[in-house]
Amino acid sequence: MPQTITKGYKALLAEAEAVVETLSVEQAQALLGRDDVVFVDLRDPRELEREGRMPEAFHCPRGMLEFWIDPESPYAKPVFQQDKRFVFFCAGGWRSALAAKAAQEMGLKPVAHMAGGFGAWKKAGAPFDAAEPRDPASKATA
Repeated sequence: MPQTITKGYKALLAEAEAVVETLSVEQAQALLGRDDVVFVDLRDPRELEREGRMPEAFHCPRGMLEFWIDPESPYAKPVFQQDKRFVFFCAGGWRSALAAKAAQEMGLKPVAHMAGGFGAWKKAGAPFDAAEPRDPASKATA
């Protein structure tokens, strides 16, 4: 018998959007390059290789976020201990909404997420570093 989902992704996203600041691409672009703002790219390493990167963004795979934020975690990253504004983004804006809510619940603030994610960023003509073709002969793992 299939498992019954009591709260689906739409409900989770709606909850996150209700409590987390959502920035448009234009609003996010205005923050790029500021010393008091950290853009956090939640995409999988393969997505970065395929789609490119936002200049100066800190890469944190979504699955590691809570471990990298918590200063008591053995995986804690100093970037999250800074007194800065954190703007989360992913490919389309769903993972970043959920991640920003989780970060906010953990006490990280101020946090926001970018509507439409990196896809909207590129479509708007915002600056990005193009993906670099991966050498198929390389044995690098993602």
